[in-house]
Amino acid sequence: MEDCYEILGVKPGASLSEIRRAYREKVKKYHPDVSGDQGTAEHFKKVVRAYEILTDQKSRDIFDSSFAAHFSRRKVKSWDYREWLLSRDDDESRAKLIFFDLMRGREDDAVKEFKRMQTERSKFSLKHWFTRENFMDYGFILSEELYLRGEYFDAFCLLEQIIKMEYSYDYFRLFFPEVMAFAKNILRNHIEGTISDELALDTFERALELNLGSGEDAFILRKMGIIYRRMGDESTARICLEEADRLGGAGGKKAAAKK
Repeated sequence: MEDCYEILGVKPGASLSEIRRAYREKVKKYHPDVSGDQGTAEHFKKVVRAYEILTDQKSRDIFDSSFAAHFSRRKVKSWDYREWLLSRDDDESRAKLIFFDLMRGREDDAVKEFKRMQTERSKFSLKHWFTRENFMDYGFILSEELYLRGEYFDAFCLLEQIIKMEYSYDYFRLFFPEVMAFAKNILRNHIEGTISDELALDTFERALELNLGSGEDAFILRKMGIIYRRMGDESTARICLEEADRLGGAGGKKAAAKK
């Protein structure tokens, strides 16, 4: 068996976020359908296998135990970039600190700092300080971490930015269905009831601009209709529910009839 860490280009002990990031980079480089080179197919298989091993905790433990003696764990003394970022309070440094921690096994610190900046600085924006590609990669990973901690609204806001970027510039390709499925899951299961009705309506309205498909739009409109009705705006609720029926979303008429 070959060195899975070497195949993915990460160090032993790499966080799951680092492994995911490295895997995405390798897929973009070696997938035959993306590279256009059928000669990369064999290496692509190695990349997939290495990813499967390192993302399954039991398989990874076995791999680490078997090959630990062959891994280099050198630690290079160098300038502490993280300490330097921590000492600064400008938006650029804090944004870079968030992604630096995210990719080095400090996911809790990354999420905590992101939430702090979102709360304290209304104009704070991660995407302003990174290339489009890096923001899309790191932003997706950060959205996953936010989701795991129940920060569904913030997770959706990041995904919304990524989806709009993808529409203007084809980058994620193979991973875009994963992004879309993630956003749909949040909209369907984790918006209504977790934030205020006003903020939920704003979120759903923005979601209607993401080209999620007529079925998803119908579902969102039904959710909006329910919220408007709960808020006492029967006229707007009826408009939303009628539009949901028009789109033909599964169960639309049935859901509307019950209300």
